[in-house]
Amino acid sequence: MSVLQFPQNPDNLYEFEKLARSAGKLFVCGIDEAGRGPLAGPVVAAACILPAGLEIPYLNDSKKLTEKKRQQIYKFLIEHPDIRYSIQIGDARLIDEINILQATWRLMRQAALALEQTDFILVDGNAVPGFPCESQNVVKGDGKVACIAAASVLAKVHRDQLMLEYAEMFPDYGFGKHKGYGTSAHIQAIREYGPCEIHRKSFQPIKGMLEPDLFDLM
Repeated sequence: MSVLQFPQNPDNLYEFEKLARSAGKLFVCGIDEAGRGPLAGPVVAAACILPAGLEIPYLNDSKKLTEKKRQQIYKFLIEHPDIRYSIQIGDARLIDEINILQATWRLMRQAALALEQTDFILVDGNAVPGFPCESQNVVKGDGKVACIAAASVLAKVHRDQLMLEYAEMFPDYGFGKHKGYGTSAHIQAIREYGPCEIHRKSFQPIKGMLEPDLFDLM
């Protein structure tokens, strides 16, 4: 964990990174995830290092952006030559095998490791164990820290794109609309057609719909 002191309410999205760099942390990495709560589809973690001095117009928590703005920022992030990022994906089988929390932590650690040269990690939400360098969790960090906000956009847009692909593969469930979240229409579709291969069999109400012996075999 970090011994650096950060403000509760920073003046702007870039203040945390500037403070970390002033303490000698040159490569400040933001980490966030998308898809912890849905009944179907992967959980996605992203890590992002923004170059010092770069400020991205309209960057914010991905949930506060329009879909069009998210897409524009995502394109900017993946095409900018000086932005380093990693996106890691954990499918429903992994989630069912080790649980959603452990899967999310594993992907976050993998995302950080994939960037190789990282001096300091700022992660959204609660603390995550096992990072390869010093780290600090930031509650609601996707709206307070630029590199976390960038990671939130990368994770959210990438996951949404995957769910659109799954919508074509499994047209009965409406994944293109709800992205796997437990809407009433989605739950009704599961009851009608049964869960498909991207459904999380360990999540309720799906787990309760399955016979215990059938779930144990999956």
